[in-house]
Amino acid sequence: MTALLDILTARIAATGPISLADYMSEALLHPEHGYYATRDPLGAAGDFITAPEISQMFGELLGLCLAQTWLDQGAPSRFALVEPGPGRGTLMADILRATRAVPNFHAAAEVYFLEASPTLRAEQAKRVPDARWIDRLSDLPDLPVYLVANEFLDALPIRQFVRDGTAWRERMVGMDQGGLTFGLSAPAPITALTHRLEDTQDGDLVETCPALPAFIGEIGARIETKGGAAIFIDYGDWRSLGDTLQALRAHEKTDPLAAPGTADLTAHVDFEAVARAAAPAKFTRLTPQGVFLERLGITERAQALATRLGGEALESHIAAHRRLTHPAEMGDLFKVMGLYPSTATPPPGLQA
Repeated sequence: MTALLDILTARIAATGPISLADYMSEALLHPEHGYYATRDPLGAAGDFITAPEISQMFGELLGLCLAQTWLDQGAPSRFALVEPGPGRGTLMADILRATRAVPNFHAAAEVYFLEASPTLRAEQAKRVPDARWIDRLSDLPDLPVYLVANEFLDALPIRQFVRDGTAWRERMVGMDQGGLTFGLSAPAPITALTHRLEDTQDGDLVETCPALPAFIGEIGARIETKGGAAIFIDYGDWRSLGDTLQALRAHEKTDPLAAPGTADLTAHVDFEAVARAAAPAKFTRLTPQGVFLERLGITERAQALATRLGGEALESHIAAHRRLTHPAEMGDLFKVMGLYPSTATPPPGLQA
């Protein structure tokens, strides 16, 4: 039992089952008992590890990619360098270190973190002391935006729908014998899923992310009108199909409804929805992370770093390169999509 479980069961008992999106929002972001409000989830002692924590090469290459994009767009004298969900700040610290030698890049950059967790804000301040924190994209100044988001979209709450003829039943969170359980709503037409009647059958489950269109839409509008680019790295694919909700605790999968607030909840990103919401900005082809990093020169960077290493350090370095790029590890599971102005070229490593 957790305090948040008591809160949720009382709410469901009073008003009925809640959507999966509502459940995820409470489990992740409840101000007192939510997962991100109460802990640093990263690393060996946490629940999961992300690419920036695996190797400095990830952030270095992304930094140089953003810097080249900035140069290609005329090197604006002021811009917002933005990271939503920046974890411990490791990725941005590596980006800033790798771009120190790019003339005027640091002088022009204003670093902004979109972060809800007080615990993680404290960790980020240790690594990027000059960062500024915002609560929403609308808090950004009226500047070109160069944004990188690694494993951010997967944590946005989702809704799940099961097809029933030409209608859909929503998967809801309710109660059974005092515990939380999944159930289905009555069937109803869902306008936003009309196009999915073309590629699904009865019983198929699809996922939607209510917050994604407005979030991506605001980024796309800023990029198109002010310049800049956005790079999204996450697990997912072009179109949602099937149940991808997962909960991680201590690097192991667990029941997403058990002990809410104590496990990380994520779902695969529907990159088609990202592309649909990006207009008027353009979007790049969806590219496997391994291919993207190889195009940016990760193997050459790995070889250069390896010359100074030996023993266990070298073995760890080789394993990190493989983990980031190999198709059997993160190389194919994680995908990359970029947004850029209709008058510009795509960021390096990505194709129109």
